[in-house]
Amino acid sequence: MNPYQFPISSAFCGVTKQARDMSTKCGQNCIWEMRKECITSLQKFTARDKSVLRELGITHILNAASGKYRINTGPEFYKDLNIDYYGVEADDDANFDLSVYFHPAAQFIRTGLQSNKGKVLVHCAMGISRAASIVLAFLMISEGLTLVDALRTVGEHRDIFPNHGFLEQLRQLDIKLENKKRSRI
Repeated sequence: MNPYQFPISSAFCGVTKQARDMSTKCGQNCIWEMRKECITSLQKFTARDKSVLRELGITHILNAASGKYRINTGPEFYKDLNIDYYGVEADDDANFDLSVYFHPAAQFIRTGLQSNKGKVLVHCAMGISRAASIVLAFLMISEGLTLVDALRTVGEHRDIFPNHGFLEQLRQLDIKLENKKRSRI
């Protein structure tokens, strides 16, 4: 049985029975509920709406479209909200090497989820390629899912469209993680 059970909605919540029970409280604002913490993958508009961030209880933000000519927020933008921030200046371009951010981003998300009442917002401009790729990498690195399982898990409940370059980088990550598992046996 797949431990990732999600309610029917544009949101995806739930890893355990507790999280499933909580999903009614989570509603449309939470994208992925994980042991009472939240990973949310939304568009840039949510990331700039401080009242929504405060209402959602977001404690950590990973901006996968950071930078002066992209979604220019940053630690200063969120200083009045007491939010930890991690910015990735990624282009949504098949030739951009997003893989160098997979492990640091997964660690940031994991740290956020393990913090007291941690809720992590992962976003880019549209929430379907860069942010989705980062969340897929997190599921693979931190939760032990294969790429196929991560895509299936997320794709059953949210439309995502990582560009073909990011998918290839995720495929390479999948191969490395599988080889690492095999070498431990």
